[in-house]
Amino acid sequence: MAYWLFKSEPSTWSWDQQKAKGDAGEEWDGVRNYQARNFMRQMALGDLGFFYHSQSEKAVVGIVEVCALAHPDSTSDDDRWDCVDIKAVQDVATHVTLDQIKADPRLEDMVLVKNSRLSVQPVTKDEWTIVLALGNTRLLAP
Repeated sequence: MAYWLFKSEPSTWSWDQQKAKGDAGEEWDGVRNYQARNFMRQMALGDLGFFYHSQSEKAVVGIVEVCALAHPDSTSDDDRWDCVDIKAVQDVATHVTLDQIKADPRLEDMVLVKNSRLSVQPVTKDEWTIVLALGNTRLLAP
């Protein structure tokens, strides 16, 4: 299993909207960055990710699961752009802010710290475990 982080501006697509989609999930569409697209092409069913509110909140707020493999992005007529579908798994008990992540020396190499603009990014198993701990969150079975 691999771990990921999905960033969204809450005014565009929020954690509450993601949760409202239930088990059907939703396309993670509109990504127009080759590196982020390539990460989505690497994802497997059941991979987990953090749902991150960018812009105003800048915090990990939830956990999602990849529920459909990479496929053409329905918001583009250009066949270069793919996306995955994700579904909400659970809330993060205590939101983990970007400032907290940057302040933790164990997370200094996290992509979110090094390249905070990338909308889809990998998370190592160690980073995953640390962020869950910072968020006082125990992963329930997805």
